[in-house]
Amino acid sequence: MFDIKWIRENPKAFNEGMKKRGFDADASQLLALDDARREHIAKLQDAQTRRNAASKEIGQAMGSGDTDKAEALKAEVSEIKTLIQNGEEEERKLIAALNDALSAIPNIPLDDVPEGEDEAGNVLYRTHGEAPNLGNNAKEHFEVGEALGEMDFEGAAGLSGSRFVVLKNGIARLERALGQFMLDVHTQDHGYTEVSPPLLVRDEALYGTGQLPKFAEDLFKTTDGRWLIPTAEVPLTNLVREQILDGNELPLRFTALTPCFRSEAGSAGRDTRGMLRQHQFQKVELVSITKPEDSLDELERMLDSAETVLKKLGIHFRTMTLCSGDMGFSARKTYDIEAWLPGQGAYREISSCSVCGDFQARRMAARYRMDDGKSIGHVHTLNGSGVATGRALIAVIENYQNPDGSITVPDVLQPYMGGMTKIEKVS
Repeated sequence: MFDIKWIRENPKAFNEGMKKRGFDADASQLLALDDARREHIAKLQDAQTRRNAASKEIGQAMGSGDTDKAEALKAEVSEIKTLIQNGEEEERKLIAALNDALSAIPNIPLDDVPEGEDEAGNVLYRTHGEAPNLGNNAKEHFEVGEALGEMDFEGAAGLSGSRFVVLKNGIARLERALGQFMLDVHTQDHGYTEVSPPLLVRDEALYGTGQLPKFAEDLFKTTDGRWLIPTAEVPLTNLVREQILDGNELPLRFTALTPCFRSEAGSAGRDTRGMLRQHQFQKVELVSITKPEDSLDELERMLDSAETVLKKLGIHFRTMTLCSGDMGFSARKTYDIEAWLPGQGAYREISSCSVCGDFQARRMAARYRMDDGKSIGHVHTLNGSGVATGRALIAVIENYQNPDGSITVPDVLQPYMGGMTKIEKVS
């Protein structure tokens, strides 16, 4: 969320950032809302000043025996009191109107973010490894999983509808192994603190990270007014909500393996086969809370942490810098890691790592005490998938499939699989 003071001081930069985003917002419209708020507050302050003065004049009039003047002043004070009471309600409406407008505006891209409208404008950052040569017989993950009898979409549809899956036996264990492996990599090698957060959150948490109010249709809401998390970014980032942190304790780094829930609104007809786009999936999330001057270095560190998972798994991938039109709402810069899927013959996103600046911190009132011990500033927040467990499962199945329909278990996962080296059809 933007500071209206910054917009007032930098209207040209704001407008250029919104244009780069392809978003219809103009500083003058927001400043007009702020001007109305400021003018109204000034009127209330003037009224309060006059009320205080009139109250003193009442005493003076009573002391001098001028009862007519005293009564007239009392009537004036009563009118001013009513005006102030009504004005305070109007002030709340004007503040709400400004905040509503600000809360619907996406973050401004950093200067080095490539300009573009959609994924076609993304730019290659780097690649790792080479695509395996599986010939023309490479199958998609759901073909392999269904042939093994360990991936059941029809049964899941009978339970829950479309975009769900039931995993069984070796593939179910493989998904579990991936999640545990990723947590161990991030906690033991990269210094993240493991967290087991709630899966249900309040409005305020989703507002803080930018999912509300704009993206409510992408979420699932419970009957008691709470929301199922679309990503562990929400509870992990909100761990510092409404706090003033000690700057010496930064950065904070959190990781969690959780189920995630998304309505996939607007994705009708896309990836209807298989596990690529599910209403429920598992993901290992990475969140960092930093000082402003450290956040860009932290983005590169987070990206390296996520890439390490795929390197250890032996998965060929490429990393893309997202263009301005393809970034998420809260991001200032985003890298996408795209794993190679031989069955599809295509790269598919498996992780997104973003730096948000102070955009989320302002929405959450998350601040820190600077080195002088007195000054207070907003922290910077970052989030990334480290990585999406379900999509990593897809990548492992498609890259490690064998001509006989079995799946070779990557070396790094075998300790998590009880030493199992291959997933084969149970006879």
